[in-house]
Amino acid sequence: MKKTILLAGLLLSLMSCNDKNKKQEGAETAEAVKTEYAVFGDSITSEGAITKEDMFTKFKDLKEGDTINLKFKSNIKDVCQKKGCWMTMDLADGKETFVKFKDYAFFVPMNAMNQEAIVNGKAFVNIETVERLKHYAKDGGKTQAEIDSITQPKVTYSFMADGVLISK
Repeated sequence: MKKTILLAGLLLSLMSCNDKNKKQEGAETAEAVKTEYAVFGDSITSEGAITKEDMFTKFKDLKEGDTINLKFKSNIKDVCQKKGCWMTMDLADGKETFVKFKDYAFFVPMNAMNQEAIVNGKAFVNIETVERLKHYAKDGGKTQAEIDSITQPKVTYSFMADGVLISK
């Protein structure tokens, strides 16, 4: 009887060690799946980044002249095709945010479209003039017809990034 109890205890301890090893292996696998990012501008981390849906909600609450400091994650929709000096990122409901880089201190790769990115900086609402919108359209590689079709100022969701992470 004592041998049976001892054997049962030994089997239970072996099984619990095996579960612990499986949990550690699972954690290591999850760590390996984490996205690797290239850093542009200030060195930032991905921790604390809000979703594009949360970002859109925050933009809707802003009035012209308001700013908020934060970090959010989304996909890059478009990049300046002259230098990589600005980009647009997806928000919820088909909206987008126009991202510039603080002090014109860094640029992003011109082929970064459709990649995941995390930006850190200041969000604000801006009214872009027709002249500025045409300039951005030209830098974005739009046709002359598309540029000429811009006739009204536009309320934009803007972001001044001091650091950007782009998935590798």
